[in-house]
Amino acid sequence: MLNDRVGLVLGVANKRSIAWACAESCIGQGAKVAFTYQGERLLRNVEKVTADLEDTLLIPCDVTNQAEVDSAFESIDKKYGRLDFLIHSIAFAPREALEGEFLATTRDAFLTALEISAFSLAQVSRSAKPLMKNGGSVVTMSYYGAEKVVENYNVMGVAKSALESCTRYLANDLGRHGIRVNAISAGPLNTLSARGVKNLTGFLKHVEERSPLKRNVEAREVGDTAMFLVSDLSSGITGETIYVDCGYNIMGI
Repeated sequence: MLNDRVGLVLGVANKRSIAWACAESCIGQGAKVAFTYQGERLLRNVEKVTADLEDTLLIPCDVTNQAEVDSAFESIDKKYGRLDFLIHSIAFAPREALEGEFLATTRDAFLTALEISAFSLAQVSRSAKPLMKNGGSVVTMSYYGAEKVVENYNVMGVAKSALESCTRYLANDLGRHGIRVNAISAGPLNTLSARGVKNLTGFLKHVEERSPLKRNVEAREVGDTAMFLVSDLSSGITGETIYVDCGYNIMGI
């Protein structure tokens, strides 16, 4: 389904990352995938999970450093000469901004969360555009806290709201170039980043009890949805936020 397609995945921290599940699904369908990492510690993790891959590329990329972003896409161009899809799975907010009242969010925490979690999608999409010469697909990762208040999510919920709005505006800008942009709103998963949210275990239990499927979503299911969104099977879909949460988002009281 993705034979000879070239993709870039941002946000792999370890084998439990949603980003890695997305990469695995795409690779399983024949794609060549490059990865970014931030810092030497995460490089070791990414090297470990990608050790068995052929024809891959590991690229340093701190999205708060424009020079690194530019260099990352230059590396993609040099090795592959093009880019067919991009999976953006990065988000960050200071831990203290995820607890207590949203009202207490500092200016620095707010700006950090919005820059890394939302603006970076526009940033990397802009850099990817010249390499998507025959069109392409961009997929990002959102969460239910973008539209409803979720305890201990706070400023990240605001950032995810901005991310979903960015998805729609980018879809409009890039559509004329044959580039589609979509978001996946995944249910909670026990990933490295999710562990920054207080009482994750209790929330996972709550979602399992309340969702129509009476279970939590698996990373594989999110990865398969990303693979679908970067494939030609989804050629008519853009600007959308697709829920992959075992139906939790449809439930009322």
